[in-house]
Amino acid sequence: MTGQDLVGQRIKAVRRQRGLSQAQLAHPELSDSYVSLIESGKRTPTPAVLELLAAKLDCSLTYLINGVTAEQMQEIERSLSYAQLAMENGEVVEARTRYRELLADNGLAGLPQLKQDAEYGLALASQACGDLDAAITLLNRLRHDDAARMSPERHIDIVTELSLCYREQGQLAQAVQVVEEILGGSVRPAWTDGLVRLGAQLLTAYIDRGDLLRAGHFSAELLAAAELLGTPKALIMAHWGAAILAVETGRGDEAVVHIERAVAIHSEYENPRRQGRLRGDYAQVMLYVRPAEAARWRDLLVRVENELAESSANSMDKMRCAMSLARAEFLIGDLQRAKTHIEAVCGMLDGMPKDLQADARLLAGQIFAALGRQEEAVRELTEATELLEPLPTTRFTTQSWMTAAQILERVDETDRSVEAYQRALACVGL
Repeated sequence: MTGQDLVGQRIKAVRRQRGLSQAQLAHPELSDSYVSLIESGKRTPTPAVLELLAAKLDCSLTYLINGVTAEQMQEIERSLSYAQLAMENGEVVEARTRYRELLADNGLAGLPQLKQDAEYGLALASQACGDLDAAITLLNRLRHDDAARMSPERHIDIVTELSLCYREQGQLAQAVQVVEEILGGSVRPAWTDGLVRLGAQLLTAYIDRGDLLRAGHFSAELLAAAELLGTPKALIMAHWGAAILAVETGRGDEAVVHIERAVAIHSEYENPRRQGRLRGDYAQVMLYVRPAEAARWRDLLVRVENELAESSANSMDKMRCAMSLARAEFLIGDLQRAKTHIEAVCGMLDGMPKDLQADARLLAGQIFAALGRQEEAVRELTEATELLEPLPTTRFTTQSWMTAAQILERVDETDRSVEAYQRALACVGL
């Protein structure tokens, strides 16, 4: 049913409640036949006619247009703002609950744009809560059913998030396909910040599925597009994607150039609230690229940890920082501090994505093995392998099985080490 039909139905319903005929409502400014056409959805009233009918019916213009009173509209907008704020503050369970409550209320039926905002918010909150199936279902429905009344920017955002969900679920073919439907033609659309962000998601999907040659070509194109566009957001995303590709292909010095460029641009132009998270990501990557400078990255991570504690950062950001601190202390050789940090991480794992939990358990196993606490190391490695078992085959799971095999070998769990090596080989088709 169209908005035009709904407006006509509301006018008809209020007219009948007031005990008026079509002729009485129309007289003297309009004809009764014109009112009949409006009520049947065959004519769209002008704003002036709607104002006139609202006055004659003694109801609010907001109600005729949207099906809610002005007070109800304010309450809906307030509830939507609270849900969005909860999401921004990392309170993803609360955000999901608020979005669900909004959508359960029939007040959104006549408010297609606000309903779309709430459904998109619910999809993001579901993804953040780890319910990828629900997020994918919502995003696909929005992409197909709401396409006609959706802005190009919102459509790009939806496809970006959909590709991310597919990638996190291990459905890498779908993660690539939904983006290539927009960016895969022989002629690219004119680049925007949103399209560069979408391109960065495609680049990550190429990397995850091991298509590094295509990733290299596309990364160069993305960097050129970002330089031409010249906006901070585009430059940050393109350089960050290039850095991740450089790390994956063993080009550490090149990765550092791209990472430091992204951080410098972010520091100058972007939201200060997100600085802590970006510096934390920077230190995490640098631990892999330049492990010999682990003390330097440890000191940076301590500052980031303090910033996150004083901000509205979500629990995942705090957990990632603590895990990077544990890895830094392990590389430095301060095993007791590494143990303290990883125990804090393990206390925050409930509800986190399975791949993140597995990564944390593997690091815990590595630290306990180095401390000579074999029983605890085996316990953590058992947890890690149980988490890895159902995960889809990606570069992450391949590397994780290799790591598990190496640590199990170190703690004399020979049979289980062989099994883990076999799983790693199976991930690459051997």
